[in-house]
Amino acid sequence: MRILHAADFHLDSAFRGLSAEKAAQRRRESRELLERLRQLAEERQAELVLLSGDLFDSAHAYRETLEQLSRTLGAMPCPVCIAPGNHDPYGPGSPYRDMAWPENVHIFTSPAPSRLELEHCVVYGAAFTAPRQEESLLRGFTAPEDPRPSVMCLHGDVNGGPYNPITREEIAASGLAYLALGHVHQYSGLERTGNTYYAYPGCPEGRGFDELGEKGVLLLEMEGGKVSAELIPLCRRCYRILTADVTGREVRQAAEETLAAAGEEDIVRLVLTGETDRRGVEEGALLTALAPRFFSLEIRDETRMGTDLWSRAGEDSLRGIFLQELKNRYDAAQEESEKRKIAMAARFGLAAMDDRDW
Repeated sequence: MRILHAADFHLDSAFRGLSAEKAAQRRRESRELLERLRQLAEERQAELVLLSGDLFDSAHAYRETLEQLSRTLGAMPCPVCIAPGNHDPYGPGSPYRDMAWPENVHIFTSPAPSRLELEHCVVYGAAFTAPRQEESLLRGFTAPEDPRPSVMCLHGDVNGGPYNPITREEIAASGLAYLALGHVHQYSGLERTGNTYYAYPGCPEGRGFDELGEKGVLLLEMEGGKVSAELIPLCRRCYRILTADVTGREVRQAAEETLAAAGEEDIVRLVLTGETDRRGVEEGALLTALAPRFFSLEIRDETRMGTDLWSRAGEDSLRGIFLQELKNRYDAAQEESEKRKIAMAARFGLAAMDDRDW
């Protein structure tokens, strides 16, 4: 049996790190993930799709999102099961209640596990009915014996906390062949405790710099009590954090060489480290030159001035008095962030004295 397992789409996210125009574009692209999931279900001949919660980012969803979701799920070549999570709990005002869903879509609506019988398997599931669920929804559950494999769709956290804290002992005692989990945004790998396999597929597309790299969904194959899993990339764009050490190098050249590892569709944060001369980093000029190559680029300057910054400190001039004052503060600073701030002040001051663009 082949199953597609996905979770944590967070449709209609705010994408606060992007401009309003690009955030709107990213929301449109997130809806397109659903069509790619449908195409994947057809190509891989999936017999079941499990969506383990946080399909929406909140209880509010745009009408076009709901309409596209309903159309796409209805076009799936197999049953689709959804277990609402902490971001999109089932309850008054929930899009799960307010939409007329296609016949092949089953939404679990109760925190008590319920059962859906299909031809080739039995599917169990439970729903968040509030943003927090401090007791395990799996506690005390054991699937009755059945010649068909039993699987469960569930949003929860095997590491504890207020979002359905599931224990590995509960998973082992569940009698399930596979537990399809959502909530953790990184792929967990296929795990096993007792005779039960379980996994987090992670989110299918990153939404910030805490969700880096390729994202996707899981294709599971179940046969004879054994489960195998393949993570299939689904995302259009990747978030990437790249670091360039500019010590002894021209800043733009170092930046360009490092950015070669990113694609033009990516959302990139470039962190500049190491030592510069007293001119420092001209962030504005770098962004103007490099940002058009990517969907989005931000630069973080974590460089420090080379030791020659203070070479004229103490000389009998305005420059020397200025540098000596800042050097005293620099040497006394306890935090690296404070040292960077003082070095930046020295750069600005020297630029002003030299009538340079700062």
